[in-house]
Amino acid sequence: MEKKAAKKAQSAPEELAAVEAYLAKVPEPARRTLESVRAAIRATVPADATECISYGMPAFRYKGALVGYAAFKGHCSFFPMSASMLDDFAEEVKNFRTAKGTLQFPLDKPLPATLVKKMVRARVAQNELKHRTATHG
Repeated sequence: MEKKAAKKAQSAPEELAAVEAYLAKVPEPARRTLESVRAAIRATVPADATECISYGMPAFRYKGALVGYAAFKGHCSFFPMSASMLDDFAEEVKNFRTAKGTLQFPLDKPLPATLVKKMVRARVAQNELKHRTATHG
């Protein structure tokens, strides 16, 4: 019996190369931090989600913009790409710095994978609902 391959986001080679190039330019410890966040996202998104560069940062698309992440001089950020998402998760993100549409965290400490996965699942559900409403309503 063959082992089932782990699901991964499917992306065009040039999009994946652009994400890899972005990450390669990020100095440690932020690179390792972003790779951890990316791994949590990849483990959660549907198989037909894609990775890309959006607004100059690595992002995932699934029935529209899904989430993004980036490194800055003094912090890393997770972008849920949803105006309401940080409010919806207010209790879980209260120990992190938030700014308009972004969840900031230390360069050397990734967001907890469980939080990233919960937020990604919520964004997938939002995009699926929006897509269903747009195509059937």
